Amino acid sequence: MEQLLRTNNMADMAFAQALLQGEGIDWFEMDVNMSVLDGSIGILPRRLMVRSTDHARAARVLRDNGFELEP
Repeated sequence: MEQLLRTNNMADMAFAQALLQGEGIDWFEMDVNMSVLDGSIGILPRRLMVRSTDHARAARVLRDNGFELEP
């Protein structure tokens, strides 16, 4: 799996997940429990992971919808 998105903005995370789900791309959200440990104040970002084979297509979907992704 490869990291597609890293953010502490839960609205962006939810939107990205909905976009990927709509395209039939499986995803996994990492570091959910770590953000709970920080008291859910949003200091620690969560990571959105996708299969390596889906990464290019998933990145294109997010970029087409206004996300700026890290290289």
